[in-house]
Amino acid sequence: MALTGRTVLLALLGSLVVGLLLPSLTGVLVMAGVVVLGVLVDLLLAAPVRGLRLQRAGATQVRLGETADVSLLISNPSGRTLRGELRDAWPPSSWPEGTPPSVSRHTIEVPGQERRRVTTRLQPIRRGDRRAHRVTVRSVGPLGLAARQGSHVVPWSVRVTPPFTSRKHLPSRLARLRDLDGRASVMLRGQGTEFDSLREYVPGDDVRSIDWRATARGRTVAVRTWRPERDRHVLIVLDTGRVSAGRVGDAPRLDAAMDAALLLAALATRAGDRVDLLAHDRRTRASVQSGNAATALPAMVEALAGLEPELVESDPRSMVAAIRRRARRRSLVVLLTGLETAPVEEGLLPVLPALTSRHEVVVAAVSDPRVDEMAAARGTLHDIYEAAAAERTRAERRRVEAMLGRCGVTVVDRSPEELPPALADTYLALKAAGRL
Repeated sequence: MALTGRTVLLALLGSLVVGLLLPSLTGVLVMAGVVVLGVLVDLLLAAPVRGLRLQRAGATQVRLGETADVSLLISNPSGRTLRGELRDAWPPSSWPEGTPPSVSRHTIEVPGQERRRVTTRLQPIRRGDRRAHRVTVRSVGPLGLAARQGSHVVPWSVRVTPPFTSRKHLPSRLARLRDLDGRASVMLRGQGTEFDSLREYVPGDDVRSIDWRATARGRTVAVRTWRPERDRHVLIVLDTGRVSAGRVGDAPRLDAAMDAALLLAALATRAGDRVDLLAHDRRTRASVQSGNAATALPAMVEALAGLEPELVESDPRSMVAAIRRRARRRSLVVLLTGLETAPVEEGLLPVLPALTSRHEVVVAAVSDPRVDEMAAARGTLHDIYEAAAAERTRAERRRVEAMLGRCGVTVVDRSPEELPPALADTYLALKAAGRL
């Protein structure tokens, strides 16, 4: 049962009547009886809420930042008209901060033996599964003094996937990939490239590409053309440990790493390579082994949707062991992690030779643009101290990058917006050089 504002107003009016016209116990009892009688009448005549039948329909998946509509079908099996309010409760992260509560409240009127539909629009601000809570229905009586109230459990879940904002860079990288793949006029030669065809020599061609046997059989100088190899193996590894939990702007580093991983996966699958995904800290949090190009990216998006950073120190030895189990032949291993000095020197560097001896390794890290802003500030004494700290941080990252480079690792260190295209460009450069 729930009382409305009309009940309070009626009680106030009754107190005025008692005070002015019937200042006695009898007056109090009479006015109290009127209020109680009105409430009882409303409760008797209001449509029952326990017997309502509720069904959900609508979106089950949405990208982070976009909207999803989930509808609720209300069936009223009673003979009375249901008038009142419905609250469709979802977790607070289902809407941006500051969204009014009215977004989940609906005024309803459902005649007896009929059905009506209401729609709740969600705009989640976090990845993962957003699950609906209880649906609370308040059925108000004809006098508007009291209402029947009841809750129903109507299960529904909306999976919030990574936004993949870097997909805007995909068309330009695919154009470069077509050049590398031989569909444009540019042909490349490299250590790991495949023979494509013969053509006539033109000034500027690499003399090492001349096919002397074909030249001897014909009347012109023939050169071989090459294309990057297909069906290479790319293993993307996400470090989900403590370093990935650090926030850059409004999001953790892990979110920027996911965005870069999705762009690289989309590009590599279009290039004909097989792309796998591994998320690991002390243990494997997610693993995707792509079956084909059509299912690889959707499977990765699904696996990354509920992935959150763990506040534990990652174990590089178990991570390398997991990589070696999944990469039996020579592969491109892309490790998205941090460049903090202690984790790299004490954990990653001792186990890197086990990877670089067999695989091409790329380490990609998310840098904080705020550090560059601090390094450029010189206005006050506080700014100067911040600039000194920022310069020290940048020097440490450069030192770590140099140590990784001496181990044969390619390092990509960029801000969250710049990391996805920079990592895609690194992949294309390695492919053009025949290092895959």
